[in-house]
Amino acid sequence: MTLAIRTHGVDERPWYAAAPKPLDPLVHPTRAVALLSLLVIAGCASVPPAPPAPSPDAVRDDLVRRMPASLADRDGWAADIQTALAALDIAPIPENLCAVLAVTAQESGYKADPAVPNLPTVARGEIIRRAAARRIPAFMVDAALRVRSSDGRTYDARLAEVRTERELSGLYEDLTDKVPLGRRLFDGYNPVETGGPMQVGIAFAESRARGYPYPVAGSIRREVFTRRGGLYFGIAHLLGYETPYTRKVHRFADYNAGWYASRNAGFQHAVAVASAGMLALDGDLLAPGAPLERPGETERALRSLSGALGMDDRAIRAALLRGDRLSFNDEPLFARVFALAEQRGGVALPRERVPSIRLDSPKFTRELTTEWFATRVDTRYRQCMAL
Repeated sequence: MTLAIRTHGVDERPWYAAAPKPLDPLVHPTRAVALLSLLVIAGCASVPPAPPAPSPDAVRDDLVRRMPASLADRDGWAADIQTALAALDIAPIPENLCAVLAVTAQESGYKADPAVPNLPTVARGEIIRRAAARRIPAFMVDAALRVRSSDGRTYDARLAEVRTERELSGLYEDLTDKVPLGRRLFDGYNPVETGGPMQVGIAFAESRARGYPYPVAGSIRREVFTRRGGLYFGIAHLLGYETPYTRKVHRFADYNAGWYASRNAGFQHAVAVASAGMLALDGDLLAPGAPLERPGETERALRSLSGALGMDDRAIRAALLRGDRLSFNDEPLFARVFALAEQRGGVALPRERVPSIRLDSPKFTRELTTEWFATRVDTRYRQCMAL
């Protein structure tokens, strides 16, 4: 009897108990059946029962204990995190609690709707950029911003006073709804793409709306800017998928760069070693929307190895299309690339690595990278786990 533990949302590989050696029923069928039954029972009995799951109150108390003592309404934060974990069926173990707290502290400093430095300038720059791309004269933009918005202030006055992404998103929605020029600039496109205490992507939240445990006040976009909504969807993005990782830093990198980006960057490194070339280790295995005849650089490198891999272009493309899933680890392409790379490089290669990505956003005032983000969050995580 083989036993396995599924560690949903935990950075551990499943372990397996040793299976008993099978008996030959032809030697003595009756004895074989009896002994097999005893072995199965003994094997099951040798595994200690799982400890009972902590109660919701115990989870909330543990969260409060691990939060900064100066944080206002720690009980409220703990309640929202515990509710999200329960709704998403994610184990409330210390590793997961500390992962959530570390990302929240890094992304917002425990603010449900954090202020963004220099946001009015950033927002005005986006409006001007989009207007120029559509050949809309500056005087028309100025005239549109002088129109009174739904709260009585002009859009220009509101724009000068925005401090958070929630305020800016609301302004764009109002501008799109009320002003013809706003519709030309922003219809179907709100440039505010992240929000809330964990700075989760709004598109991700909208794609995971089913199962949201609260009544929706207006839209999922607006829910993201609340503490409860931002935590729920942020936790879903951080812990709501299984990984092959043994270190949390790679999950933190994925939070910044996308699911399985660390695994994919490790694969890209192996491709580079096998092909003796240079590749961007960004976790993107396929050029978005590229037809079969125009592959991206990772796919081109793999095609140069097609003979050694025993795979043609279509087989390589079919495997890469599964690069957004855990099952990519089980693809023949994955195993063959690492075997070839380790043979040619002479050393064992890690199956994951933090992607090399420079973060680009008008909100940033200095150059940041995914490695910087993942390392900072991992430091907070380790501090939390030491409590």
